[in-house]
Amino acid sequence: MRIFSGFRDAFKIPDLRKKILFTFGILALYRVGCFIPSPGVDVVNMVGKVQGQPLLRFLNIFTGGGLSRLAIFGLGIMPYITASIIMELLSAVIPKIKEWHEEGEVGRRKITQITRYMTLVLAMMESAGLIVSIHNTSGMTDLIPNLTFAKGALIVLTLVAGMALLMWLGELITERGVGNGMSILIFAGIISVMPTEGKNMVTLAYQRNPVWVVVIAIAALVIVVGVVYMEQGERRIPVQYAKQVRGRRMYSGSSTYIPIKVNTAGVIPIIFAAAVLQFPVILASFFPSLKGLRNMFTTGTAVYFITYTGMIIFFAYFYTAIIFDPFELADNLKKYGGFIPGIRPGMPTTNYVSKVVNRINLPGSLYLAAIALVPAIFFVEFGTQSVPIGGAAVIIIVGVALETMTQIEAQMQMRHYEGFLSK
Repeated sequence: MRIFSGFRDAFKIPDLRKKILFTFGILALYRVGCFIPSPGVDVVNMVGKVQGQPLLRFLNIFTGGGLSRLAIFGLGIMPYITASIIMELLSAVIPKIKEWHEEGEVGRRKITQITRYMTLVLAMMESAGLIVSIHNTSGMTDLIPNLTFAKGALIVLTLVAGMALLMWLGELITERGVGNGMSILIFAGIISVMPTEGKNMVTLAYQRNPVWVVVIAIAALVIVVGVVYMEQGERRIPVQYAKQVRGRRMYSGSSTYIPIKVNTAGVIPIIFAAAVLQFPVILASFFPSLKGLRNMFTTGTAVYFITYTGMIIFFAYFYTAIIFDPFELADNLKKYGGFIPGIRPGMPTTNYVSKVVNRINLPGSLYLAAIALVPAIFFVEFGTQSVPIGGAAVIIIVGVALETMTQIEAQMQMRHYEGFLSK
């Protein structure tokens, strides 16, 4: 009953009600755009053919089914996410970008502008590569009838323009709605295809043995609860601030903590590892002599399980090392008179924080690997990749839902309302 009272209280606040309704309006517009196909595409046959291609089917989940129709929003928001990740990685090797990060609002605007331009370039490359891949794939050449350069350019222009519009809609949600706009759009896309994917999985399980339906339901519940528990999990490093004198005023010392999440890297390691594992498949499509290499990394093989797990663990440590700088943290603590009890400021603090992060990364990366391998396990058992309860999708759904609920909770508590997560 608390969740229903929480919704009722949220709609009692005029400002919050406008933000929620605005967000739902943008999401409705996004879903309409996922059903408007690009010109010259055989939509009827496209949907079925895309479902038979593992890579396209994986990408189709994150576009809310728009990719299977080559809709105007068929690229989804993934090019923007890719561009943002690239800028994050470049900040670790290009000092100028790191300076922009430290400049505050002015620097963030510069990074956002470059990210937008990079998004358009990536969207153009991805859409052109997608059309060429569809045209050259056996059994899919008739999906874009009478393909010419002009027709291909028109489809590319449609997809890129749709991507630009979607990027703008995401920014509108961030500014005027609730939650992070880009995350909300990905969340909506995944949620929209989950009923179909879940129905296919349950149908196959029931045909094999009705008991499997109960097993899948229990597994789904365990996975969701486990993801919520791990995503909320954090290691709190205690911090003590000494008394400070500023001008004529003395500020007493205070105690706080530094929260370090168990899953610091989010879903990025899964996305990176999946992209790397698709490389042999793409390579084999151009060079038939490498067919054995493609079979070696096919979903369900022992090499696939071992390589996928190893890559996720590696990228979890790699990405955490990029986005989390223990030296900068220790330096900031020293500047503001903070210290970790029992640890000297400076390099000892840096070494201690690095040790804590590395230790907590191990269970976090193993958790990511376990979730990511759920679809592969179901593929081995049932021969289907219609698994909506595993992989990056479920982590994104839970993470975005928790983040959005937390934001709504904060706004409600500011106005003395009991929120969704209040005890």
